[in-house]
Amino acid sequence: MKLQLDKRIKRFYTLFKDMGSYTIAAVVLAAGKSERMGRNKLLMEVGNYCLLDWVLDALDSSSVNEVIVVLGHHPDELEPIIERHNAKSVLNLDYEKGMASSVKAGLRHASGDAVFIVLGDQLGLKPQLLNSMASLLLSDPKALIVSPIYQGKRGHPILIRKPLFPEVQAMKEGETLRDIILRHEDVHRFVEGDAWSIMDIDTPEEFERAKRLFESGCASS
Repeated sequence: MKLQLDKRIKRFYTLFKDMGSYTIAAVVLAAGKSERMGRNKLLMEVGNYCLLDWVLDALDSSSVNEVIVVLGHHPDELEPIIERHNAKSVLNLDYEKGMASSVKAGLRHASGDAVFIVLGDQLGLKPQLLNSMASLLLSDPKALIVSPIYQGKRGHPILIRKPLFPEVQAMKEGETLRDIILRHEDVHRFVEGDAWSIMDIDTPEEFERAKRLFESGCASS
């Protein structure tokens, strides 16, 4: 696995060549303590690469042209990985207030016309899914949110268009991104995801299960 910047530029041009200067960024949430895992889960390895490496590699190989990783707990542990992928890091000093604080911190530094909100532990994330979501958003001017769905369950990542950014930034303590999404169901669109879109990796047992599935390819569709 290595950076494929030329491929990313080529795919970005192909997907957006008719969209002028329209750009899409990604905010990767990597600030948490991983308390249920007992150690930083983003550093745990599958196939000789850690979870955060796999996520950033998928973004590198997609049409996303700006990647911002939000750090919080022990940020120095993840900085070398971020640097390898030429991504930007942002420190969220309020990370203990929850995921919403990291979303807001990342969004403040994003310059895209739309932004993916990506979980840092989403093993199995595929550039094809990211490109499919971006393509749907761009093909439907009324769409403000795009999510993957698998077996009737909504998953990650989530793609939001710029008109919703102020509302996200105005989230109050205790409010979540889900609350905002539910207020805008009329402009919410869906693409077909896979098992990785809805999989949680929060405990050692969940990690071992995900690792087995990834290495066997059983959750690829």
